[in-house]
Amino acid sequence: MTSGMFAFSAEQDELRATVRRFLAERSPESEVRRLMETEQGYDPGVWSLMAGQLGLQGLALPEKVGGSGFSFVDLQIVLEEMGRALLCAPFLSSVVLGAQALLTSGDDSAVARWLPGIADGSTVATLAVTEASGSWDAGDVATQAAPAGDGYALTGEKLFVLDGHVADLLLVMALAPEGASLFAVEATGATGLTREKMPTLDATRTQARVRFEATPAVLVGDAGGAAGPLERTLDLAAAALAAEQAGGARRVLETAVEYAKVREQFGRPIGSFQAIKHKAADMLLAVESATSAAYAAGWAVDAASADPADEGAAAEVGVLASLAKAYCSEAYYQCAAENIQIHGGIGFTWEHPAHLYYKRAKSSEIMFGTPRHHRARLADRLGF
Repeated sequence: MTSGMFAFSAEQDELRATVRRFLAERSPESEVRRLMETEQGYDPGVWSLMAGQLGLQGLALPEKVGGSGFSFVDLQIVLEEMGRALLCAPFLSSVVLGAQALLTSGDDSAVARWLPGIADGSTVATLAVTEASGSWDAGDVATQAAPAGDGYALTGEKLFVLDGHVADLLLVMALAPEGASLFAVEATGATGLTREKMPTLDATRTQARVRFEATPAVLVGDAGGAAGPLERTLDLAAAALAAEQAGGARRVLETAVEYAKVREQFGRPIGSFQAIKHKAADMLLAVESATSAAYAAGWAVDAASADPADEGAAAEVGVLASLAKAYCSEAYYQCAAENIQIHGGIGFTWEHPAHLYYKRAKSSEIMFGTPRHHRARLADRLGF
């Protein structure tokens, strides 16, 4: 498949096929529904297979920490397939948010300490930023970090933390005396730490409320210097989520078209009616455009990584990440809603998977900032 000047390699096509086969076996709809009802929200056995058999957790992480050193676009291919299958697993939280927060921090000792575990799947990490306001901006963080001995003690509450109730490592944005800073909390045995799963619209992706009461924490990066790295982390997360959204959108398009071919009204398939044809054509346009937008952001990430000194390439990542997140959010939501419409009455039932994709589309639309938020960022970054 090509996207403008871009084309996937034979190796990338094989990666996609391998991941799709694995997810067809390990994440069918029946398994998604089973895991939605569990407290953990994912299958640790499948998580281990993803790391051991396929090396997915370490795929795009540096080789020096046990990763495979593949590209960000390779990671997006994996995420697109996961979005297509509605995989219930802490991949976005651990491999994207957690790992990138460590890498962008510039803290070599923290990277050496925690990234190998993320890469081999033995550590599930997440990033805790949002509080009652739901904002991902470092300037809106109220959780306090007070110096305590040779470390810090955190006090406050984080909400909507992806996989926060099962994460082994919590990377927490908090206010130190110097300003917004990033801290690491190893969850096992941490004093003053309480976590609970939150009820959310999308049961395929767990979120948690995390409370800190003088909880010991380790500073990651420079005190007061976390705002810039957080912005870079969220750009990468937006580009990653955009690929996942494109995968979900493509899957609902496929299911809508499959249904339109076999469902008959007035003695003919509903897909032969002009109104259904128009809906399917609009969905196809949205899906192809979303895919192109997501991978344009991914290629920009790889271009910037190839030349870290190129400030123009770094700036382009921010522009294209916001563009992709805004467009893919709306495209996925539009396609998921149209899929329900094309299925008619059955599309509204609990037994049909259409609502699972609709809810994932809606929750993903808000995650890391709404389309409106990203369009405002886009305008700022382009100097409008």
